[in-house]
Amino acid sequence: MPRPVPSGSLVAGVAFAVAAAAKEVAIGYQPIYGPWGVPIVAGRFERETGYAIKWVKFDSGAKVATALAAGEIQIGVMGSAPIAAAASGGAEIALFWILAEIAAAEALVVREGAGIDPQDPTTLIGKRMATPFLSTAHFHALVALESWGIEAGRVDLIDMQPYRLATAWQRGEIDAAYVWSPALARIKRSGTVMIDSAVLAEKGRPTFDGIVAARDWAEKNKEFLAKFVKIVAETVEQYRSDRAAWTAESPEVEALVRLFGGWPSDVPAALADYRFSSLEEQASRKWLGGGKESGAARTLAATAAFLKERGRIDALPPDFARLVTSAPVETALKLAR
Repeated sequence: MPRPVPSGSLVAGVAFAVAAAAKEVAIGYQPIYGPWGVPIVAGRFERETGYAIKWVKFDSGAKVATALAAGEIQIGVMGSAPIAAAASGGAEIALFWILAEIAAAEALVVREGAGIDPQDPTTLIGKRMATPFLSTAHFHALVALESWGIEAGRVDLIDMQPYRLATAWQRGEIDAAYVWSPALARIKRSGTVMIDSAVLAEKGRPTFDGIVAARDWAEKNKEFLAKFVKIVAETVEQYRSDRAAWTAESPEVEALVRLFGGWPSDVPAALADYRFSSLEEQASRKWLGGGKESGAARTLAATAAFLKERGRIDALPPDFARLVTSAPVETALKLAR
C-alpha cells in the first residue's frame, strides 16, 4: 500500500503566488476531497483573480465559523450544519457556492471487534461514538440515533476531529464514528458502514458542503467571487464530464492528496460518494436560486430547527434566505458564455 501524502504540503508554496496583487484574501478550507482542490494546488485562483490568497487549513466547519467570526478569514468551507449553527448565533455570512451534496461521502462506521452488530442499531447503546461536533456528520449522527429510537445520552457521543478520530480508531479507543474522508476511508478498512448520509438525505435530512463569505467582504469583492466561482465550476465540470480519468495515478488525484492528505487509491471512490452540481443547477431553486424556496435555504432552516429542538443551538434566524446568494453564480454564468 502506498504511503499517505501529508496534507497541505503545497499550500504554503502557492499561498501568495501573486506577489504584486493589490488585494488579499484568507480562505479557510477543510480536508474534504473535491475537484476544487486541483486549482488551489495549481495556483489558478491567484493567477486568474489577481488576488494574493492565504489558504488556511481547519479541522472542522465549527473552527472555520470561529475564524470567520474573528475576521481571521474572509471565505471558508463549511457544512450545512455549522452554517446553520453560525447563522443562528448571528454570524453575518453569505453562502455563495455548494461544494457538494454530501450523499454517501459521510457515514457511520462500526469497528470490527467492538461488539456492535451493523444490522442492529440497539447494539450501539453504551458504546463510544466519535464525530466532530456541530459538523454535518454530527448532525446526521443525531438524526440516525433518533430514527432508531435511541436517545443520544444512551450512546457515549464524543467530540473528536477527523485526524484524531482515525488514530483513536486504530488504538481501539472508540467503537464507532461518523465522519468523512480521508478519515472515513481509513476507518472503513477495519469497520462496517451501518448507515450513510445518502440514506438519511432520502429520509428528508439532506446535508451539503458549501463555501461562505463574510457578508460585508462579499459585497465589496463581487468580481472576485464571480471569478472564483467560475474556476470552481470549470473544475467540477471536468470531473463530471470524465470521472473515469480521475484515477489514483492521475495528476488531479495527486493534487488532491498533496493538499488534503490520505492515499491516492482512496480518492476516486471518495469523490464518487459526493454529488456535484453545475453552474446552472447552482443558480436554480435546487440550490441557491429562489430565495426562501431555494434548496439551500430550506436545508439550512430544517437543520437549524432540528438542532434547536435538541438544545444544540439557542435561537433561529428570522430569514434563512438572507444567508444564501446566487449573485456570484449568475455572474459566473455570464462570464462562461
